Amino acid sequence: MSPVAPRPDLRTVLAAIAPGTSLREGLERILRGRTGALIVLGQDKVVEAVSTGGFALDVPFTATGLRELAKMDGAIILDSGAQRILQAAVHLMPDPSIPTDESGTRHRTADRVARQTSLPVISVSASMHIIALYLDGTRHVLEDAGAIIGRANQAIATLERYRSRLDEVSDALSALEIEDLVTVRDVAAVAQRLEMVSRIAAEIDQYVLELGTDGRLLALQLEELISGVDAERELVIRDYMPSGRRGRAVSTVLQDLAEIDSTELVDLTSVATALRIGAGDSLDHPLAPRGYRLLARVPRLPQTVIDRLIDHFGTLQKLLAASIDDLQTVEGVGDLRARGVRDGLSRLAESSILERYV
Repeated sequence: MSPVAPRPDLRTVLAAIAPGTSLREGLERILRGRTGALIVLGQDKVVEAVSTGGFALDVPFTATGLRELAKMDGAIILDSGAQRILQAAVHLMPDPSIPTDESGTRHRTADRVARQTSLPVISVSASMHIIALYLDGTRHVLEDAGAIIGRANQAIATLERYRSRLDEVSDALSALEIEDLVTVRDVAAVAQRLEMVSRIAAEIDQYVLELGTDGRLLALQLEELISGVDAERELVIRDYMPSGRRGRAVSTVLQDLAEIDSTELVDLTSVATALRIGAGDSLDHPLAPRGYRLLARVPRLPQTVIDRLIDHFGTLQKLLAASIDDLQTVEGVGDLRARGVRDGLSRLAESSILERYV
């Protein structure tokens, strides 16, 4: 028995119907022709069970072919990759007991077929002049590229401001780490900004996906603005995760941060609780970093060596106080690497203090 093919997720389907794809071109032609259409992406036994009539084609997909077939009544069945047109003029009869909030016949059928088959169904409305995608019980309206770009540009401007603020609090944390003056509040502020930047970036990434070929420049801007953010999030967690919880996966803490409601994310106490570093009135409680963040900025220092240094010394302050001879006692750290670590940390300390007080 052959394995069941995995059902597509929303991101995969949006990428398949983004501007620049043949399927999107066909949908746009149908929209301009004002004929409307009902299109199922995929065929299996469930689709066959709700289908009647029509005729088999099994021909290569073309945008023109899709447009011409849409002139007839009934649905069009494509393969899951939208590479072939399998059937046309099909009458779909989904289970009428499946709940739906749609009112129009075509949209109601599309919603029920999508829910019953778990496959993407596209409805092109001639009267409302919209393209709607139904999948996993949700309805996603495909917007004009111009409208998406307008919102994406606003989001990029917001991301630039948040990234600038993130860099400020991150640099301030580095200086405090070197001076051994870090509190729960300082760490939570950095984690908060990292989470905010990540959420805005995820929203923009959705715009990039929907824009397809029209989103290339937006994708380049996004990549530049979020460079290093994911790595910084993990380093902050590894630096300050309580000793008793070090076995806890970083991904679990990241998930807890992601689950904080947007309205609660402004509260540093909520962030500190998710990080397991404090709660309630403990925001001014002192913390001691292990040194992952600063050691990651030392050039040409492998992660395995970083882990050994931190396992040996325990805290950043002990690392900063270590001599070259002390550093060489760690496995994998010879004279050359010990000098590199010593010089790298010294330069980072000097620059951080200067940026903070000058």
